[in-house]
Amino acid sequence: MNKTIEIGKVNSLKIERDTDYGYYLIAQNFEEVLLPNIYIMEDEMPMGSVIDVFVYTDSEDRPVATTKYPYAMLDEFGYFTVVDYQRFGAFVNWGLPKDLFVPLSQQKCHFHIGSKYILRVCLDEETGRLYGTHKIGKWLSKDTDNLKENQKVDVLVLSKTPLGYKVIIENLYEGMLFENEIFETLNVGDRKVAYIKKIRKDGKLDLSLQPIGKKVAGDVYEIKLLEILKESNGFIALNSKSDASLITNSFSMSKKNFKRTLTTLIKDKKVTLDNNGIKLL
Repeated sequence: MNKTIEIGKVNSLKIERDTDYGYYLIAQNFEEVLLPNIYIMEDEMPMGSVIDVFVYTDSEDRPVATTKYPYAMLDEFGYFTVVDYQRFGAFVNWGLPKDLFVPLSQQKCHFHIGSKYILRVCLDEETGRLYGTHKIGKWLSKDTDNLKENQKVDVLVLSKTPLGYKVIIENLYEGMLFENEIFETLNVGDRKVAYIKKIRKDGKLDLSLQPIGKKVAGDVYEIKLLEILKESNGFIALNSKSDASLITNSFSMSKKNFKRTLTTLIKDKKVTLDNNGIKLL
């Protein structure tokens, strides 16, 4: 149960009382917030129970709770579509009834309705309002002391470059996925699991979508190939002589890794191979 109510985050709060407008929820310090009737499921929300809700501000800047979660919360990055534009700023759909406001001062370029942008969700400490910013550079840290090579991380694809794709790592760092090491289709806004390949002196990170190291990577590839075979009724019409592009499109791995994985699975008697393709044993 939360000590205080935190705007822009998921709060664990106690159902304190019922009103015509909904349930009032309280934190340990007795702060209250309304959960409107539309979100109430009485069978699953008995009086006195503690429930998880997201708290933001309504159109009159009053804190309000919802059981729905936005595409990104406070201090997180997301890929949002512009749904309205006014002279003082834009509004983007972030998955809640009230759209997220992006002030004109927080736009690096002129926003267009229907276009999508990578934004960070921020809190105005003076007003208590959440807003989005397109100016994300100052929010990215170069302090990588807590990171290590081969660490598994969550990433958000930020932009395409001549070298590959820039990504935001764990909502805090900037990194790069290199084109020649990508064996699947990527788009801006995609969320992926990646692995830290190299930590640079400038605080930026080189990443890989595959685990680093033959043993670890091999285990992952074996699991992936077996899962794809199971989903394909135990047979795929590809083998070690198939075109590299077909292998990459089917398994999201290089032909070299595919052949190595296939050899291991054949040796372990988990698959068999003939001229027609791979068969699950």
